[in-house]
Amino acid sequence: MKFGYATPLILSGIWRTDMRTDSVVRTEGMTALLEKLGIIDAERFIALILREPFDYTVWRKGLNSENISLRELSRRAMENVE
Repeated sequence: MKFGYATPLILSGIWRTDMRTDSVVRTEGMTALLEKLGIIDAERFIALILREPFDYTVWRKGLNSENISLRELSRRAMENVE
């Protein structure tokens, strides 16, 4: 189903039909990071993301296929804490 010129996206339960430019998304993302984390932790977050490539979608699918408990997920996470 098409609405206008763009296929709707669902973000946090909100239907979006507009397609924003990369520049707008980048600016809004940085603003959100700075408002939530502050400048130091926002920069730290970006450094963490850039340091190690991470595909959340693949990771999440892996969790679903294993059907692990929250306790097991927590144990695995704690094994990987630096």
